[in-house]
Amino acid sequence: MLVSAKDMLNKAREGKYAVGQFNINNLEWTKAVLLTAQENNSPVILGVSEGAGKYMGGYKTIVGMVNGMLEDLNITVPVALHLDHGSYEGSLKVIEAGFSSVMFDGSHYKIEENIAKTTELVKIAEAKGLSLEAEVGSIGGEEDGVVGAGEIADAAECKLIADLGVTMLAAGIGNIHGKYPENWKGLDFTALAAIKEATGDVPLVLHGGTGIPEDMIKKAISLGVAKINVNTECQLSFAEGTRKYIEAGKDLQGKGFDPRKLLAPGFEAIKATVKEKMELFGSVNQA
Repeated sequence: MLVSAKDMLNKAREGKYAVGQFNINNLEWTKAVLLTAQENNSPVILGVSEGAGKYMGGYKTIVGMVNGMLEDLNITVPVALHLDHGSYEGSLKVIEAGFSSVMFDGSHYKIEENIAKTTELVKIAEAKGLSLEAEVGSIGGEEDGVVGAGEIADAAECKLIADLGVTMLAAGIGNIHGKYPENWKGLDFTALAAIKEATGDVPLVLHGGTGIPEDMIKKAISLGVAKINVNTECQLSFAEGTRKYIEAGKDLQGKGFDPRKLLAPGFEAIKATVKEKMELFGSVNQA
């Protein structure tokens, strides 16, 4: 059964580890992440962007697939199904479809409007027992056409949003989506410490987890980050596994063209990436 991310993130914050949010793009992705979580006895958050939701046929399709897999694969670790960077309208749609967690990204609005919309969603999420993630200050890079410049969030604004009763807060500390450029300055830990001080016990979220060096990840966790989002890294592993299979001509041997065979190396590559991240984040055996 899908659960809210609230308990798993509060436990992670207290235990000084982080729960990974792994974005899913199709059945292979979903199955790979769920099986890896179960094998490593780790809580997990399945992230779905609005673009991926559309790609997979719609939110009800995703809810049906995920719920079916939890049952068929005997998944007993805590699993949250979470909308990633949702619009206000998108947030309402996934709540209706049966997601257990929502991120409303109001970071591109003026702070007053971000507060007004987040306040509405806090009420709805609380009434339904769902977890809600809010965002202050844009995260850099590009995700589904949304481009941000890697801003540093203002601690006072973070406090205003945290005080509304959100479950978790995403705040820009120099992190970006996608691959990090050569001249990236790294995470701003002074900003993170100030945000942590301003927001108290609200678990913090680090977006753009792909390509952040291990020592920075560990330091971010020590400063209150309890949820780390990974998307690009799984896509790169999947692409590499698939490319090697085709370049080796394996799709031309026997029934190598069968999608179950064709997609297997990419599937295994996602599993390996997810396991590596769970070990780094410290969520193994925390279910």
